[in-house]
Amino acid sequence: MRRAPLLWIVVCSVAALLTVPTLFLIPMSLTGGSTFQFPPPSWSLRWYRNLVEDRGWRDAVMVSLQVAVLSTPMAVAIGTGAAFGLMRLGARLRLIGAGALSAPLVIPNILIALAIYGMFLQMGLSGTILGLVLGQTALAVPFVLIAVLARLQGYDRNLTAAALSLGATPATVFRTVTFPLVLPGIVAGGVFAFVASFDELVIALLLQSPRTVTLPVQMFNAVVEAADPTISAASTVLVVVVSAVILVAQIGWTRRSEKRSGSGA
Repeated sequence: MRRAPLLWIVVCSVAALLTVPTLFLIPMSLTGGSTFQFPPPSWSLRWYRNLVEDRGWRDAVMVSLQVAVLSTPMAVAIGTGAAFGLMRLGARLRLIGAGALSAPLVIPNILIALAIYGMFLQMGLSGTILGLVLGQTALAVPFVLIAVLARLQGYDRNLTAAALSLGATPATVFRTVTFPLVLPGIVAGGVFAFVASFDELVIALLLQSPRTVTLPVQMFNAVVEAADPTISAASTVLVVVVSAVILVAQIGWTRRSEKRSGSGA
């Protein structure tokens, strides 16, 4: 009990360290000035209007959403299938396989991006939406794999054996028993995959073309070329989109758990 207050203080301090700098983006994005300044000299929505009206920023947002929406299902399918495949292996082979498939999490993104760029350049995929989707899928797969593997490792295989012994087919067992129990891990992996794809910069920077500029790349280019306060508005939108995806997923699963608990009672 004596450690509880100290632990609470540490948790709040870490949370403040991670979130407070981000909160400064909101007032900076509402500035009426033409440069980054805090506190803002005046208040205005001009930079949000510029984000919507300027074709470069508007197209960048749409490209990021398009790539994230396309890459997330691919990452979920590949990561989930890989997780089920690894669970059929022995402990040693499973560890080796999981380590190999999770390599993009530990290898510097610039090395992966250079390898993907060299290969896609030969295949004619550089500067295309398909190239961005495939490249960002490669980085998103480990998030799905880890989430689904964690769920499968706590899965009671006696449930599968019981369903099979009652005459259910393997397909029925998977649909009615295995999949519902593993679904939280799949959804969690999908959320992280969407977030990782939406705000990926390094791969998008190397694979960009005038028609495939993502929002992070547009923000990077704006920082290099000029300190445009539109960056603050775009950053705020990025934070809101990512937070909304995570929050919606969390609320959905909380309500689902409450309904299942209520029906079970």
